Amino acid sequence: MRSRVRVWLNRTYAENVFFMDQLRRNPSDRAVDIHATHGDADSPVLAAADTADLEPEGLSPAGYVEYALDQCQRRGIDVFVPRLHQSAIVAHRADFEAIGTALLAPTPEATAVFEDKATAYEAVNSVGVPVPPWSRVRTADELLAAVEELEAGGHRACFKPAAGAGGVGFRVITRAPFSLFHLSGFPGPYVQLDLVVDALRRAEQPVDWLVMPRLEEPEVSVDCLTGPDNRIRMAVGRTKKGRRRGFTLDEQWLKPARIIAEGFGLHYLSNIQFRMYGDQPVLLDVNTRPAGGLHQLSLCGVNAPWAAVQLALGEDPGVIEPPFLGQDYAVVSGPKPVLPSVPVAREEADMMPAPTLPVAVEPVDAAAAVLPL
Repeated sequence: MRSRVRVWLNRTYAENVFFMDQLRRNPSDRAVDIHATHGDADSPVLAAADTADLEPEGLSPAGYVEYALDQCQRRGIDVFVPRLHQSAIVAHRADFEAIGTALLAPTPEATAVFEDKATAYEAVNSVGVPVPPWSRVRTADELLAAVEELEAGGHRACFKPAAGAGGVGFRVITRAPFSLFHLSGFPGPYVQLDLVVDALRRAEQPVDWLVMPRLEEPEVSVDCLTGPDNRIRMAVGRTKKGRRRGFTLDEQWLKPARIIAEGFGLHYLSNIQFRMYGDQPVLLDVNTRPAGGLHQLSLCGVNAPWAAVQLALGEDPGVIEPPFLGQDYAVVSGPKPVLPSVPVAREEADMMPAPTLPVAVEPVDAAAAVLPL
């Protein structure tokens, strides 16, 4: 009988309860134990794991690496999937390998390139992958100049932090004056230019934003699996247009994703996003981690999390082609259990059952379940 595999996910997204489910339901019929850590005691991933710990707060990146090494050694972790402090962790890959833990994460060089969106745009453009026009701004005057240049070209301007993930801080500029109209309905991404400029002039520190045109749909997220030999094993696009989701193997999306994944050392699971600038697909963002919606590839008959774990363990799954493309679908939220209110380590609670009163998963684009259209 093959040995049980121990996998650790640190401070990951709530959606990754489905990543965990796929690891357990792997086609190799291999036993998998999952360890999870998080700073939020009510994260559903803690309840979904076999063992779980609350993470200490306030650790520096170096301090977190020491914490992670201790977790891996004490828990007998075979494969570690780091999200928090990924850059610091991959810089110590040899230390993790020395205690028998494989990192399911890219090279330090890759994380350095893609931590900063401006650096990423420059890098991928240099290898022939189109990017949208963009400006890096830190002051109100720089913002105004960038917005006016885009508007002169007939574009609507938007901005986002140069570093960040999950769409946090993304806003679309409007010149419409603030009115009661903006207080009706739900809050949206639109923000008045005069309010942004005023906030910047009053700010004590500069910002670090990218200003660019609002790109058009469809948005296509290409999930990639790349080996440590820089050869891609899987590339499947997930399309998004409004509420509708689907899948694609169109080379206009997959070819540039392969160039990026293979050319920059995006080993194991990555997610490369594109949108339309006019009639041309351009890069939107690169995630050096598994996407929250990766589990949706199960609708194409693909178990990407398990293939990645196999690759990390040195068991090459070979090239993965989806046996079919699933039908279009919509994303809905659903309930997931959380642990009892008093935080406890799972083994100390004697693996107590999940509470009978679950709460809903709440990430943006929650993907708690998918329903066909």
